[in-house]
Amino acid sequence: MEKYVYIALFAPLAAAIFAAFFAMREKNLITGIVNSLFIALSTAASIMLLYSMGEEGVHLDLISWISIADLSIPFGFVVDRVSVMMMVTVGVVSTAVHVYSIGYMSHDKSFNRFFSYLSAFVFSMLVLVMSDNFLGLFIGWEGVGLCSWMLIGFWYHKDSASWAANEAFIMNRIADLGMLLGIFMIYWQFGTLQYDTVFAAAQGTDTMILTAIGILLFVGAMGKSAQFPLHTWLADAMEGPTPVSALIHAATMVTAGVYLVIRANPIYLNIPDVGFFIACLGAFVAIFAALMALVNNDLKRIIAYSTLSQLGYMFVAAGLGAYWIALFHLVTHAYFKSLLFLGAGNVMHAMHEDLNIKNMGGLFGSLKITALLMIIASVALAGIYPFAGFFSKDKILEVALNENAYILYLMLWAGAGLTAFYSFRLIFVVFFGEASWKKHHIHPHEAAIVSLLAMLPLGVLAAIAGLYEHEFQEFVTRILPEYAFGIAHETIFLMVASTIGIAVFGILFAFYMYIVRGGFSKDIEQKAVYKFLFNQYYIPQLYQSYIVRPFEAAAKFAWKNLDERFIDASVDMIANMLRQSGDKTRRMQSGNLSAMLRWMVFGLSILLLTAVLA
Repeated sequence: MEKYVYIALFAPLAAAIFAAFFAMREKNLITGIVNSLFIALSTAASIMLLYSMGEEGVHLDLISWISIADLSIPFGFVVDRVSVMMMVTVGVVSTAVHVYSIGYMSHDKSFNRFFSYLSAFVFSMLVLVMSDNFLGLFIGWEGVGLCSWMLIGFWYHKDSASWAANEAFIMNRIADLGMLLGIFMIYWQFGTLQYDTVFAAAQGTDTMILTAIGILLFVGAMGKSAQFPLHTWLADAMEGPTPVSALIHAATMVTAGVYLVIRANPIYLNIPDVGFFIACLGAFVAIFAALMALVNNDLKRIIAYSTLSQLGYMFVAAGLGAYWIALFHLVTHAYFKSLLFLGAGNVMHAMHEDLNIKNMGGLFGSLKITALLMIIASVALAGIYPFAGFFSKDKILEVALNENAYILYLMLWAGAGLTAFYSFRLIFVVFFGEASWKKHHIHPHEAAIVSLLAMLPLGVLAAIAGLYEHEFQEFVTRILPEYAFGIAHETIFLMVASTIGIAVFGILFAFYMYIVRGGFSKDIEQKAVYKFLFNQYYIPQLYQSYIVRPFEAAAKFAWKNLDERFIDASVDMIANMLRQSGDKTRRMQSGNLSAMLRWMVFGLSILLLTAVLA
């Protein structure tokens, strides 16, 4: 089994290096094909590990990485039932995204460079999920941060793309400081960073120390998974190519924070108060983001806010101790969310990169396959039986009800209705109704066949992945703790019926408003509540006014008054002193023999005087 671990981990790295050799050369589809084959090979190896997984898993120590005094950290990896599930999910979505990108990016002059970055992104995520210690996880954590910066800002000639890339990078660095401090505390307390040793000792550790560690690790997770208040970068990350959005929002980057909480469950099980805070924040974000999706008109941003909302659901499950359910929703969400983003890419190409859904409408006739696939993904996202989202999302509502967290349950229940509404608002406005694009003389057409073929497996998984709930539970709970439900079957039935009911109501209401009535009146856009939501609660403006501008002013003050007046002046003073002393002593080298002899006598006298005094 070891050879499968090596293939799964290093095939994406080989793909990134291969494409990097041709990064500055003219685009070549062969690069995309070869990279896709490498990623597919990695996925196949992960699937082989999934089906041959034993009780203990596979643990590899490649080399002795860091060895200082009592600190010994190997460059090691562990493939167990949790990490292999993440590996398969990352691999399946990444393979689809790579194949899709062959068609989507075929006209981009930086085609080769794109595939190098994309494969490096996958490699970094695999390092993150396969590492057997916190420092290795942090290396992968920073790797996906770096790759996301390169991919979000891929079209660096656009100021908006460069700005969005820097925003994502800087905001994640702020959160990563918290995570790094948490890792320092783990070493200070346990004397090691290995998962097995740390988790085994967590049970008997002082609660205050564990609480500090848990909070600091979660700060890192908040940044990577874009939880409030470190959420603003996620929607702005839509400046990158659409395949990047699919990968970031579905299987890499944003899911890393959820994975960290799931992986560190032995720590969080001992600090339930921190777990409950995580659940409360997750429920808040589920509503917070869904409301923004209701009013946004940017095709990709609507789906981005949906990701933010669904991450909130995952954190609710993880915070309440239902770790396998959080992982289950992470997996099912990856399939239908990546499908939605790839479908959005097809629509963008058809609309000549226009993202405003108000300029669309009636695209079903020209993009039938894309529309059907996006409808499947939207039904799954809305949580309609028997699609994938129904099984995983409803399970999270069951957890909230089981924990008597009724406020959280009501928030998630309301979020389910909002999710169904904004999902089908997008579908109805884009694919049905009045064809607004005709006035712009656009001739939409279906995407390239290679892109459509890449989306088909995701469509199948979005439809059927939830049916394997019991097999998934049995598989991962050999590692993750079981979650015991104490709710009567009648109560569960009523809960499921009400959740499906609110989702169906959301879909029907969207149909009525956007198909029957043709949309809300324009007067609604003048309402204060609409503007409040449309402007993201004015949070970006608050950050700009009270954080960015004061920081910029402080930096300019320091530059003008500290750097130039003191630091630069000190350096210049030393340089001037040396130059002036050089100018004066240069007279000694006049070339005049008499003068040179006088200097020699003077120097000899100084030496003799020094010897006498000594």
